[in-house]
Amino acid sequence: MNRRILVILAAGLMLLAAVVVTINLTSPRPEPRDTAKGPERPVPPAPRASVTEPPKAAPPPATPEPARRSARRAPAPKSEPPAAAAPAPAEASPTAGVLHIDSDVPGAQVFIDRQFVGAAPVTAPDVKPGTHRLNVSAPGYEGVADTIEVAPGPRDILIKLKDVRLDAKIDVVHKHRIGSCKGRLIATARGLRYETTNKDDAFSAALLDLGTFEVDYLEKNLRIAPRSGKRYDFTDAEGNADRLFVFHRDVEKARERLKKGDPPG
Repeated sequence: MNRRILVILAAGLMLLAAVVVTINLTSPRPEPRDTAKGPERPVPPAPRASVTEPPKAAPPPATPEPARRSARRAPAPKSEPPAAAAPAPAEASPTAGVLHIDSDVPGAQVFIDRQFVGAAPVTAPDVKPGTHRLNVSAPGYEGVADTIEVAPGPRDILIKLKDVRLDAKIDVVHKHRIGSCKGRLIATARGLRYETTNKDDAFSAALLDLGTFEVDYLEKNLRIAPRSGKRYDFTDAEGNADRLFVFHRDVEKARERLKKGDPPG
């Protein structure tokens, strides 16, 4: 028993000695101090390397503006041409007539198709295109009745009541002392003429140059005698005294107005 303990102890000592030897061999040996240099100063620890950020890239240098040329100025900007005005909308074409009616006698009464329009000067709006009857009259003057054609749009109409108008015709028989001849009496404001196939009986004279101009209703006779001519006795071709009377009346009215100085129309 004691012997076994001794052997274990001897083995343990040998193991311990091996460990010590191994430690001595592996650990660094301290360098011998240089006594001439004096006591060894402690070496300061090496400074810890600091991590520095990489330097930021500098902004690129600003490109210098090109030097302005002093000798030549930059051209001024062209002004934009003014915008063209929008075209005005086209006006609609008129569909009715507009009559502006005047007269040389102020206040003359104006009628269209027997409808009173007003006293001249007057405007008749919205007159339907086509044929219409225009009547204008004034006291002391022969009325004017005319057929007019109305077209779309405005129109000016001047009625001269002072002008003497006459357009009278009648078929007659000229009674000779022996026999007779047929023809036609035609009267205008500028004169009276007798048209016939008998050239010796035909004549023409101004209304104011008639020395005799009278009618006998009962005798159905119209007597005419120019101042520088012979006397004529006429009867209506159909023996109608009324037509002779109307013809004489119309011509006599024109003669009276011409005597007053009204101009022939």
